[in-house]
Amino acid sequence: MRRTLLNIHLLLAAFLFPIALMFAFTGGLYTLEIKGGYREVVQEVPLTAPLLPDLAALTTLASSTLAALGEPLPSGGATIKKSGTSFELEWTGVKRDILLRPTADPATAKLVIKDTGTWRHLVQLHKAKGSDLARAISVIWAIGLVVILVSGLLMAWYAPPFRRKALQAGAAGLVTFGLYVLLG
Repeated sequence: MRRTLLNIHLLLAAFLFPIALMFAFTGGLYTLEIKGGYREVVQEVPLTAPLLPDLAALTTLASSTLAALGEPLPSGGATIKKSGTSFELEWTGVKRDILLRPTADPATAKLVIKDTGTWRHLVQLHKAKGSDLARAISVIWAIGLVVILVSGLLMAWYAPPFRRKALQAGAAGLVTFGLYVLLG
């Protein structure tokens, strides 16, 4: 049993190590407000009627404008963000975000195309803004991480010299998690 656990632990850890590094660095640095940057292009969009906060209509307008420019769509989802009496379409993805917002002129809208830099690209993957394949790999990573942790704990449990240390570390981790939740 211990040999099987060791093989599962070792192979998953080695396979998932690059993804683990990406998630650790992007998550840690994001917490410190290091999110990466964009290259922005602003495009004016002529309108036949003033923009309304209708997700389907705004997404259709953004899609057709990007198609006319020969530009790809973002890979993630679109939402309407409201601020006071104003609104904008925000459509995010791993390689590109776009914003579509009304202007003071009801016959014109502003389309902001934001292409991600290298670091922002990794952050967007971390935030599940990528393709279905990228999201599936993120789910595999999450399941793999749990399996690595469980297999490590089981190996410690089956090895008497490590059982007590694992229990102590687990108790300390539980207390730390409780403080994290209560004081966070």
